[in-house]
Amino acid sequence: MEWQRYAEQMARLARDLVAQDSVQATLDAVSAAAVELVEGCDAAGILTVSKGRAVTLAVCGDMVAESDRLQGELGEGPCFDAARRVDGERLFRIADMTRPQPSWPRYSRAARDLGIGSMTGVLLYTDEEDFGALNLYSRRPGAFGEDIETAGWLLASHAAVALATARTVDQLEHALETRHAIGEAMGILMERHRLSEDEAFGVLRRISQNHNLKLRDVARRVRADSPERG
Repeated sequence: MEWQRYAEQMARLARDLVAQDSVQATLDAVSAAAVELVEGCDAAGILTVSKGRAVTLAVCGDMVAESDRLQGELGEGPCFDAARRVDGERLFRIADMTRPQPSWPRYSRAARDLGIGSMTGVLLYTDEEDFGALNLYSRRPGAFGEDIETAGWLLASHAAVALATARTVDQLEHALETRHAIGEAMGILMERHRLSEDEAFGVLRRISQNHNLKLRDVARRVRADSPERG
């Protein structure tokens, strides 16, 4: 990896992240940056586990959400192992996922079916049974070496700072649900009234301001009033 070029890219990323207007936007940007900046990385995501429940906070690329779901459902996988380690090591790397992985046989079989060739990840935090991790995926084995791990650490530091500003995982999951509701309501307005994306959001915002309602509540009303939901 050309470290001077990478350092310049990370500096630009830091400036971009500062400009993000929410924790969610920051996490999305970190995941997208991993795919863009890390050689061999085909997909990336940020996973958190709270009280045994896996929540995907950010996704860039195929396979991420399903991989997170499988680790949470099976209760096994590299993220869980890293969180349970007592030696303080916060980074993991699976060089060749196409080979049997005795530590988590069910997850590794499913991962191979998803097309995961190799994987690396960095724990963002651990709190008793709860943890968060930034995971990088490649479709080919042997994609991530030691220099790539350093790059992962740098990206993870940005994600960790973003997560530190969020008080609970539940708040983040609620934000995801709110964003989905607003996006769906915008889609309904765009189709029903032939509006652009900006125009549809403007309608929701005006209703919110004029009626002193939260934007998510306006979105829920639009969805509830849609004939397709009747």
